[in-house]
Amino acid sequence: MKKIDSAADPKTGKKPSGIKESEETTSQKLFSHLYEACNILRGPINQDEYKSYVTPILFFKRISDVYDEETQAALRESGGDEEYASFPENHRFVIPDGCHWQDVREASVDVGVAIVNAMNGIERANPDTLSGVFSSFDDANWTDKNKLSDERLKDLIEHMSKIKVGNNDYSADVMGDSYEFLIKKFADLSKKNAGEFYTPRSIVKLLIMLLDPKAGETVYDPACGTGGMLIEAIRYMNDDKLTYGRIYGQEKNLGTSSIARMNLFLHGARDFRIVQGDTLRSPHFLERGSLKTFDCVVANPPFSLENWGSDQFSNDIYGRNIWGCPTDSNGDFAWLQHMVKSMDPKNGRCAVVLPQGVLFRGGKEGEIRKKLVESDKLEAIITLASGVFYSTGVSACILFLKNNKSPEHKGRVCMIDGSGIYTPQRAQNIMTEENIQDVYGLYSAYADVIEKSKVVTIQEIRDRDYSLAINNYIEKKEQETVPPAEVRRHYFEAYAKMVEAEEKMRELLVKGGYVSE
Repeated sequence: MKKIDSAADPKTGKKPSGIKESEETTSQKLFSHLYEACNILRGPINQDEYKSYVTPILFFKRISDVYDEETQAALRESGGDEEYASFPENHRFVIPDGCHWQDVREASVDVGVAIVNAMNGIERANPDTLSGVFSSFDDANWTDKNKLSDERLKDLIEHMSKIKVGNNDYSADVMGDSYEFLIKKFADLSKKNAGEFYTPRSIVKLLIMLLDPKAGETVYDPACGTGGMLIEAIRYMNDDKLTYGRIYGQEKNLGTSSIARMNLFLHGARDFRIVQGDTLRSPHFLERGSLKTFDCVVANPPFSLENWGSDQFSNDIYGRNIWGCPTDSNGDFAWLQHMVKSMDPKNGRCAVVLPQGVLFRGGKEGEIRKKLVESDKLEAIITLASGVFYSTGVSACILFLKNNKSPEHKGRVCMIDGSGIYTPQRAQNIMTEENIQDVYGLYSAYADVIEKSKVVTIQEIRDRDYSLAINNYIEKKEQETVPPAEVRRHYFEAYAKMVEAEEKMRELLVKGGYVSE
């Protein structure tokens, strides 16, 4: 996959002359400027809607700035030939006449109409790459002057015009990371549904470390949200060009799938496939009528999804109900089976975040879990601390599966209790880089560690009626037992000291005249 806007030459490490090292703004500072755009919208626009306005306006500005840089490069190359500089092959995206950022900036009236016309024009001119990336934000009403006056929109345009966000201004990582900060901020502002489109980056890193994708392998996220898992996989593979055309994602929410495409573009990605649609009802990645398979399958699907389509799944034409069909009240095991069916038969790996209930719930889920265990695909289970996701109150776990387990791991499962491996913060618990390295170290060791990990056999799991509740297996430290007589002695000693202290305090209060005898 090609970096369209990398600031430094990967071989020399030098930056283009347009970037001065001392002037390069950090991701955090760029984020602050982008977030100020939200403050301009504050009032008529609800904070839950910020992303529907700021995201497309940022991407519109980015496309225009990159186009200008490409034009200048083509002019230098051709000795000033403007016709040559306008050729589509000299540009990442086509911008039709009247659809450039500058055209919108010059609009004095009906600014919202100018914005919509420009975005629609760019979409139509780039059907293979940008179809729907702007128009999918259908809750953004740019043309409602009762909501957004021309003056407020001009303030927004002028604010965004203060910075350039082209190739020579910010590296792909700086640009992409600032946008990730923005996505997290949107999640902070709407915590009730934040988990639907934002997974903490540390958890994402841990999932990709477990999968260990190699350059040239395919990576697929069936519930890709804003694309964070896919971006981390690309980073893990050092943006190797062998990743071109091997990154796939599907997302049900139309606006979120567009954010994923923008997010990947802003991180410098190219030649990836993000599609919009309901994965459980209508998977889009197929080969000759069967489900396409991938080397690495990763997801944080919506927890305990209701009305997900069990009737259709029970007679699934793609054979995804390999271990059975869950009830329509909870789709957790439907997601897992879709992902397992999507694993390459020889080398496929799967890492998925699910609620811990999948480890012990009975009924149909218990029957499916039994077949999961007996398949011997389960490589490791990691329980996570409560509060590390926005869906607070739900404790999560990671299931890691392999189609080709190493001989020494066959017939065994590594269970890791990560519930105590976190860093508490005022707003919520987080997992730091050090925390995820601790968890990954336990997996890498694949050994028994008291109170932290236990490698169990399939027979041991059978003996516990196929429950995967980790507390049933992890060995605890022996608790020191204290004889009752010793406990009683300590109690009376402490009581005597308390009485003595109270008497001394009373004497001092009487002596000081604070109380009478």
